[in-house]
Amino acid sequence: MTDRIFITQDDLEHAVRANAQLEGAGFATTLTASLEEARAALTRYEPEAIVLTGGLHENAAAQLLALARDRAISTLGLAESTEPDPKALAKLLGLTAWLRKPADAAEVVATVKRLIERRRLQQRTGIIGESPAIQEVLVKIEQMAPVTSTVLIEGESGTGKELVARGIHDLSPRRGQAFIAVNCAALPETLLESELFGHEKGAFTGAAERRLGRFELADGGTIFLDEVGEMPPATQVKLLRVLEDRSFFRVGGTQPIKVDVRVIAATNQSVKEAVALGKFRDDLYYRLNVLAIYLPPLRDRRSDIPLLVRTFIAEFAKLHDRPFRGITPEALQILVDADWPGNVRQLRNLIESMVVLAPEGQIQPGDVPHEIRERGRGLPMRLPAATREIAGQELEFIFRSLVELKLQVEELRRRLEERPQRVEVIEVGPGAPLATVDAEPLPEGHVVYRAGMTMADVERAAIEAALKETRGNRRRAAEVLGIGERTLYRKLKEYALA
Repeated sequence: MTDRIFITQDDLEHAVRANAQLEGAGFATTLTASLEEARAALTRYEPEAIVLTGGLHENAAAQLLALARDRAISTLGLAESTEPDPKALAKLLGLTAWLRKPADAAEVVATVKRLIERRRLQQRTGIIGESPAIQEVLVKIEQMAPVTSTVLIEGESGTGKELVARGIHDLSPRRGQAFIAVNCAALPETLLESELFGHEKGAFTGAAERRLGRFELADGGTIFLDEVGEMPPATQVKLLRVLEDRSFFRVGGTQPIKVDVRVIAATNQSVKEAVALGKFRDDLYYRLNVLAIYLPPLRDRRSDIPLLVRTFIAEFAKLHDRPFRGITPEALQILVDADWPGNVRQLRNLIESMVVLAPEGQIQPGDVPHEIRERGRGLPMRLPAATREIAGQELEFIFRSLVELKLQVEELRRRLEERPQRVEVIEVGPGAPLATVDAEPLPEGHVVYRAGMTMADVERAAIEAALKETRGNRRRAAEVLGIGERTLYRKLKEYALA
């Protein structure tokens, strides 16, 4: 099926050139006369990507981009050459990518292709997110998949380490072979070695027959060693041999067995810390850490939470075959603000629960559990390996210190809340920087941004400030705003300021 691309005609010259190049590259394109028409077209078709050739500052662009984000559709914006900081603009608007005008048509095609490949990778791996951290993870998956080097994935529990491992395997030349996952922390030391390397008949009590281990079953494919930091020292030695010689002995065996296996390991604790404590072999660490990926916790990429929530709602509404109207903005904000110690896994399980139990077919603030509304406070905390070794008295001292620190932080927060509110202000004028000041009467020519304001509200306020600064001179006001006079007249009419 041919990939469909929407192209807005706000800048007709760029739209025509991009359309010709994209069609020549085999895409099915749809030219839309305006941003409003593109938004309406999304109700009939779901394109792989949208190219916005202009009008990025318009209210309709913000609405179109919000709709595209909800559907995980990639967006490419062509920014004016006069734009002081296109990267900041792209981040503000939520564009997936941007190019500065005049944009080379071939570069537009290359960028669209990259965006589509990235979207397919996300769909294939289940790794959802548009944040820079997740985009970096996806880039690394693409880079690491074609080779056979070992990979070490680090990240907290629930961040999606196995999804990354499966993504690397599925994009690799080994995709047609086995992918075997082993949780090293779930098996006792006495069974882990046999599980990984197999055993001969009579090797130990109960070994009634020969059994193949996971490394043999993964021959030609990939083995994923989850929680490798929990692997006992004796098994670490055997794993090191496999990585060095691609051979091992079954438990009770005398003949070396050769295998061709790619090893991907993962851990939710610091392996460097385990090496420093003598719990993990440094030579094994270096063998595993040839290629490395770090998965950030969900609290460090809160911008991805709305997309994750909407994706999970759609998934579970379909799975449980029940109509569901989504989530209210107030409930969504609670989820965005929560701490999520269990990361994406915790969020996914919570969404399934709320989809099943929400009485009105829509998640309301009252449907969110109390502990989530309290930003995850009171949930158990996983202690690092080093802390588990501390004597009881020292551990008690640390907990007392943490409680004391928590009280100090609460007191500091209370005092900060009593101070004059700080607000973001945008100085009207080309290239004017963002600044933060205490809430007080502002100098003339400033626009105050407050939480809850839309792009349209900010734009209207900017136009009013520019007109006030230029004493109603519309030509000069257009120059101050960096837009054409015709655009300013259209905006004045749109906001009933004429």
